[in-house]
Amino acid sequence: MSDSQVIITIGREFGSGGHAIAEELSRRLGLKFYDHNILDEIALEKGVDPETLRRYDEKPHKLFLSRSVKGHHSSAEVNVAYMQFDYLKKKAAQGESFIVVGRCAEGIFEGHPGLISIFILGNKEEKCKRVMELYHLSEQEALEKMRRHDEYRKRYHNNFCEDKWGDSRTYDLCINSSLKGLEVTTDVLEAYIRTRMDSGNKQ
Repeated sequence: MSDSQVIITIGREFGSGGHAIAEELSRRLGLKFYDHNILDEIALEKGVDPETLRRYDEKPHKLFLSRSVKGHHSSAEVNVAYMQFDYLKKKAAQGESFIVVGRCAEGIFEGHPGLISIFILGNKEEKCKRVMELYHLSEQEALEKMRRHDEYRKRYHNNFCEDKWGDSRTYDLCINSSLKGLEVTTDVLEAYIRTRMDSGNKQ
């Protein structure tokens, strides 16, 4: 591992703009960006349809219906999750620096000297407005979509990580993107990350 290696993990509430912020940070910092695109490469390696894998991406599994036999899990959600965890660990072991959205990455890389973990949240009204505009939904439909996706993310994260999803103690920095908007939030996070990188990423 290079001393200059940095792994930036972005957790986010649905509708907070966390994904868009992570993409922009990737562009500004010149870092590889990983989200569900990981599944494209995994699908290529394994010769399967990436859409098949995406159906189980960041979805919680049903504990009472799942079991593991000789390293293979009966839950497709668990198997897809571990494929992504292994992929990210392999990239890190190769010394690559990158930004990753979700995928329990702050838990996977806990204790890694290059880790910078961030969680992006937002005010309910602003998130709802963003989801309504992005997905052309009514207010009630947007609120339900927010609730459902955040519940999935929470259960998914908490299935695989000791620390709790959205708990400020899980992350180096939590920020509310609703207060100043996505651009200013990105500016603040960029400044924070560059400061951490310049100081050798000491926590």
